Amino acid sequence: MNVLKIFLLKSPALRLRMLLLVCWLAGFLNTFAQDAPSLLDELEEEQPVTEHVRYAFKSPRVINGHSMEMLHEGVLDFRILHRFGSISDGYYQLFGLDNATMRIGFDYGLTPNLTAGFGRSTHLKELDGFIKYRLLWQSTGKRPMPLSVIWVSGLTFNGLKDPTGDPNYPPSLSRRMSYYHMLILGRKFSERFTLQLSPTFVHRNIVENQITPNDLYALSIGGRFKISNRVALVWDYGHVLNRVSSNTTANPLSIGFDIETGGHIFQLHFSNATGMNERAFLSDINGDWLRSDIRFGFNLSRVFQVSSKK
Repeated sequence: MNVLKIFLLKSPALRLRMLLLVCWLAGFLNTFAQDAPSLLDELEEEQPVTEHVRYAFKSPRVINGHSMEMLHEGVLDFRILHRFGSISDGYYQLFGLDNATMRIGFDYGLTPNLTAGFGRSTHLKELDGFIKYRLLWQSTGKRPMPLSVIWVSGLTFNGLKDPTGDPNYPPSLSRRMSYYHMLILGRKFSERFTLQLSPTFVHRNIVENQITPNDLYALSIGGRFKISNRVALVWDYGHVLNRVSSNTTANPLSIGFDIETGGHIFQLHFSNATGMNERAFLSDINGDWLRSDIRFGFNLSRVFQVSSKK
């Protein structure tokens, strides 16, 4: 019955009741039409979504070694790693401050799960490069994942004029090379605490003598404890499983603090290792913490958004 037929009804009371009924139906339909999108939105919001865990570490490296954190796509990380001499050198060397080694590196986020980087160290005049790929990403929600899994492969090049020190073994290109592979298993347990384990394999084409193995196997552990919004305690330790018994060098242990200042991550730390890549701090001679043969250092990280995702 349309509105015209209502007005043709002979009974005034019936016409009034029919008009009120039509007005009520029109208002109900209009209200339902307005509420329908919001009801659909609520249903969509109730559907679980996958939330990836971020900022397990504030930097792609803990102190020496790689962390489970990745660079965002299109981000360039310019890193300066600086480590002074041994504190045990005493006052004459200003407790190591008169001597220093450093590494300058550039890391770039190719995708959210792929990072590549290279650097150069004054220690052994060493060049290094790596590829870092995230296999699994810790997440909650629709597709929960209890931990992150990252694979890192890298190589180093000894730039010394005579890396062997033996005239019977000329410094060919292959003898200068070393390689490492590592698997990072990490989990951010809470907003304050993160822990990771890193089984690592290092191969060196040059070794000191015949009893020193070319292949080293190590298990590293790294962690972070958030003290405040801008300060966190960090540490990493690498235990070499097949170091020869005659080698008195210690395993690398580093402890420090990350300080976030805008786009910078400034890190102060103490370490018994001189080298600042996996080959160096796992295989080279390290100091003894119990004898104060440790080094003060700092790492500075500055990130730049080079390109944005299209």
